[in-house]
Amino acid sequence: MKITIARDELLTGLQRVQGIVEKRNTMPILSNILLETKQDGIELVATDLEIGVRGHYKADVQQAGSVSLSARKLYELLKEVADGEITLTAQENNWVHIQAGRSQFKIVGLAASEFPALPTIEREGRVAIPGSGLASLIRKTLFAVGDNDARYILNGLLITLHASDNKVTMKLVGTDGHRLAVAEHDLTQSAKTDLPKDIQAIIPRKAAQEIRRLLDEEEGEPLLGFTKNLVTFQKSGLFLTSRVMEGTYPNYQQVIPKESAKKAVIERTALESALRRVVVLAKDKTNAVKVLLQHGSITLHTSNPDLGEATEDLPAQYRGESLTTGFNARYLLDALAVMDGDTVHLEISSPLSPCVLKSDGDQGFLCVVMPMKI
Repeated sequence: MKITIARDELLTGLQRVQGIVEKRNTMPILSNILLETKQDGIELVATDLEIGVRGHYKADVQQAGSVSLSARKLYELLKEVADGEITLTAQENNWVHIQAGRSQFKIVGLAASEFPALPTIEREGRVAIPGSGLASLIRKTLFAVGDNDARYILNGLLITLHASDNKVTMKLVGTDGHRLAVAEHDLTQSAKTDLPKDIQAIIPRKAAQEIRRLLDEEEGEPLLGFTKNLVTFQKSGLFLTSRVMEGTYPNYQQVIPKESAKKAVIERTALESALRRVVVLAKDKTNAVKVLLQHGSITLHTSNPDLGEATEDLPAQYRGESLTTGFNARYLLDALAVMDGDTVHLEISSPLSPCVLKSDGDQGFLCVVMPMKI
């Protein structure tokens, strides 16, 4: 194999796979990428056996072939060389010679035959999803997904698609048992598809992170599709596949209060700033903040015997009876950070009931945060 490729072109491909390649050394081949020549360029392939990505990049192919190289080392090397063209030549024993201007390198590779094959991507049963809408839904729910939670299914993001004649309604749900985020949006369906009326799948947190990262790169309309065991994502010559998680997602509707007796409206940025200040003196493990709602105001208070205490009063539109409760301040901050509106609505029934956060600027979005005793 011998190819010549623009340094930035190859670097872009390597950046896209850094979050997918396996960091642990359980299988050395999983920390590698596969470089495979095609008629008008090369394909870069990476997988951790759960998530796989394949991207096509323009290159001058002088000799066809394929080889597997360390994704991290090749990426680190290319970051340090000057812009220009890079020539890669596969040699005996899967060593690869790299020529970059006056710099020359040799990297030990592995045989391409050892690299795991990616699942076949089904082209049927996919729907065109506007990238901006999908990216926004992921941003507003991913923060609530469990991270290495003992309850396996909570480490995934629930995606529901409801197709009608001229639109697709997409809903994403994330929860770790302490907070819940739900985001829903009507997406215009630009092409006729034979999708079932309803599709539901749970994708791993890591897959959602990679899809969001790819969506943030540039404008474009991706294709998102579901098969029995896979979710597929295609955008600008890039294909990503991920196994769906098996199991039953919790009945999150039961957690969302139907009606809350006490409601307050507060300026979002003011509440966010105040929480950031008072949490500095909160207990590190719990980030506990006491919240007092009373006529016309909300008071935040934190106390730590080893550090001190903080109190902050904010104006609020609230006319109900006084109520004192407590929350993990980080959970509130995470929810406020993904909201787009200028004001936030807090809905709560009692000191020990969940708090619902909504915003006028975010139709279809809500977050539920469970209380804590302080």
